Amino acid sequence: MNPISSGTIVSIQVGSPRQYGTEGAVDPHQQPWITAFFKQPVGGPVWVTRTNIEGDHQADQEHHGGVDKAVLAYSADHYDPWREELAIGELVAGAFGENLTIGGLTEGDVSIGDMWRGGEVLFQVSQPRQPCWKLARRWRRSDLVKKVVNSGHTGWYLRVLEEGTLTPGDPIELVERPCSDWTIARANEVFYARGRQDEKQLLAQVAELSAAWQSALLG
Repeated sequence: MNPISSGTIVSIQVGSPRQYGTEGAVDPHQQPWITAFFKQPVGGPVWVTRTNIEGDHQADQEHHGGVDKAVLAYSADHYDPWREELAIGELVAGAFGENLTIGGLTEGDVSIGDMWRGGEVLFQVSQPRQPCWKLARRWRRSDLVKKVVNSGHTGWYLRVLEEGTLTPGDPIELVERPCSDWTIARANEVFYARGRQDEKQLLAQVAELSAAWQSALLG
């Protein structure tokens, strides 16, 4: 079977850090929190830099953002199944904290190191997304992170190799695939599996994988 080589930028979202109260806490001891998870759609062309989409910022820059995590992508194809399973309100593009909601591509269609062209921008896939507690708190579901990990519907991070403008509705097309064996789906399976240390070491040797994931796999 030939790999899927194109998708569509369904929606683009950006956000800035804001403080929220204790609503959404999944633990009674949780305090008010600061997050840029609540992202809003942008309708026109946006400028994409090496480290982010213009107008997008991170509250926790130790674990988010940077060159290897410049842009977060999530498959639009997952939304209908999540709406049916979760029934937690209006799940629209950006509900999983992503910058790019992409139709026609899922974790099984995207590989570590892939170069994808969207608009003027050349992206490179750097690692799967590791969902954090903010996703659970956003939707008031303590089990949501576990559900996302178990489903494999995590999304993936992108580097920006060539800056430029990007517009909702732009096609996104595969330019180069150096690591066809290491799809995001397979990388997730290996990362979260107990044992399989030999495969973890193989994945860690993929040059295009982010340094953070290489370190975590070998740690």
